[in-house]
Amino acid sequence: MTVAISKLRASDEGFDQTLEKLIAWDMVSDTAVEETVSGILRQVRTQGDQALIEFTNRFDRRQVETIDQLSISAEQLQEALQSIDSESRQALETAATRIRDYHNHQTQESWQYQEADGTTLGQKITPLDRVGIYVPGGKASYPSSVLMNCIPARVAGVREVIMMVPAPDAELSPMVLAAAAIAGVDQVFTVGGAQAVAALAYGTETVPKVDKIVGPGNIYVATAKRMVFGSVGLDMVAGPSEILVVCDGQTDPDWIAMDLFSQAEHDEDAQSIFISWDADYIEAVHRSICKLLPEMERKEIISQSLENRGALIEVADQQQAIELINRIAPEHLELSVEDPQAWLPEIRHAGAIFMGRHTAEALGDYCAGPNHVLPTSATARFSSPLGVYDFQKRSSLIYCSEQGASELGKVASVLGRSESLTAHARSAEYRIKSTK
Repeated sequence: MTVAISKLRASDEGFDQTLEKLIAWDMVSDTAVEETVSGILRQVRTQGDQALIEFTNRFDRRQVETIDQLSISAEQLQEALQSIDSESRQALETAATRIRDYHNHQTQESWQYQEADGTTLGQKITPLDRVGIYVPGGKASYPSSVLMNCIPARVAGVREVIMMVPAPDAELSPMVLAAAAIAGVDQVFTVGGAQAVAALAYGTETVPKVDKIVGPGNIYVATAKRMVFGSVGLDMVAGPSEILVVCDGQTDPDWIAMDLFSQAEHDEDAQSIFISWDADYIEAVHRSICKLLPEMERKEIISQSLENRGALIEVADQQQAIELINRIAPEHLELSVEDPQAWLPEIRHAGAIFMGRHTAEALGDYCAGPNHVLPTSATARFSSPLGVYDFQKRSSLIYCSEQGASELGKVASVLGRSESLTAHARSAEYRIKSTK
């Protein structure tokens, strides 16, 4: 089977423009989508539960009459956990343990320090009260997303976790519900799309308003998240899945091909890019792609993804590979090379870095421990993976002793008057000790 995937050379004229076009992605540029989402948000905000029922029936082909029919009880979560086979349960519990252990290392403590005059400064760490997690449904079920979004919130100390997951045609994977039971989700509603985001952001008669929404979704979910920002906090507005694999030519090319498939199978807009300075090896990887694709259950999606947004790129050397890594700023970066640690000092932009020939990106998706909710669309230039810190907020602590207030008041007075903010200056001046 011949697979149409772009083959590029970094030395070719016009490469920069071709690469920019390849990696460009604007998740919410469609005006029609924005208008649709805006209407959904408005209707949920004004009509609450009734709007959720109507949209769920329309978009998910349900026949729901009451909001209770969209709610999953704690007993149902436990029933789902009991219903799955022992191997599946063990896999979920092992993954949950590893994810929890990793995120326990991210916890932050409040701190204070005292200056010589008795002034005390510090920071108070407080978990969010309630968060909403969105778990995609449709082309695949994602119990791993339940674990990755809920467990860090629990580690952070969040009091309540509300989960939204669509159930098209009233079908929902028991694994998703089992994962919710293991992770400690408090409430589950089988609502998806922009209407789920609206319910979490604004609240309805039944769905409580949350402080932050986390979790990926389709273009309607991403658009809705961006529109409700400000009413509620967000983790990120995620685009399609991405993987960038760099290899020195010494890894089995079948492994590399399958690693590229692992992201391409998510959807047709996912991006899989391979970089090497070994031209013969690039051809070997292409042959592996063509050989292995017919075996894949989702071969149509993979093929379309590779044709639309995939690429095999030949570079001059390791240094040029690193330059492209930092330019692309991939969600997932695989360094399938002899000494990946030596590359780290120069890599500035990547969501997650998988080091060595045996570290498949798929391990990070499920059970390695670090979070799989990662910055996409080059936002790794300024964003980080989801973590405990996303579910906590920081309050500054300031206590001034009499002496400290006097000394700082002199500084604040000068600065306040320089900005023509006289009340600021006089407020500080009242605390200045008289020298008489």
